[in-house]
Amino acid sequence: MNKAPLKAQHWLVFVVVAVLFFAWGAWLMRSGEVHPLANLQQWRDVLLQPLAEDELTLGDVQAVAPGELWLEPRLDGARLFYRASLEGEGGGWLLEAELRLSLEQRDSLMVAQGLQTGDAELALGQSLIDQMAGFSIASLNLSAPQALASERVAASLGQPRLSLELADGQAWVYPQWGLTVHLRGDDVALLHAVPKGAFAPHR
Repeated sequence: MNKAPLKAQHWLVFVVVAVLFFAWGAWLMRSGEVHPLANLQQWRDVLLQPLAEDELTLGDVQAVAPGELWLEPRLDGARLFYRASLEGEGGGWLLEAELRLSLEQRDSLMVAQGLQTGDAELALGQSLIDQMAGFSIASLNLSAPQALASERVAASLGQPRLSLELADGQAWVYPQWGLTVHLRGDDVALLHAVPKGAFAPHR
């Protein structure tokens, strides 16, 4: 009996199995790839980076996301927020940017709107947004959609410089953007950004 054809068949089976195995492994690797969020990378460039340099204005934010101004009376002084919705690959995000105002400007807004401390917050008109387009943004919050995996943020922004354990989760810190990413479990809850100078040690 000629064993050569039989050995050739064994080798052929081995090669086929090996090819299938490596193809399956490659498919698993591709299917396990974490894709960055293109929208978050865009927002990094047009929102986070300018804010980090303390150059972000209300007009810049409005150009990215049309929204509304809200005046919020507080015991420690009125605060003015710009709120908008953003659509991203991971779902709907909520944006809230606080405008930088002097105490006199806060008091003036309260008087102009007839508000007192303890009153409910009030939505302001579009005309005021236009008038205040050049005002600086003091801080920015981006509330993430539900079940947004933290690994997708890491794929978009890179690994954080610092990771902190908090009472209600974890925080990733990106000081180059004045950014803190708050996590709940493996999901992203909130991105909070301020000018990066706020992260510098005070002497």
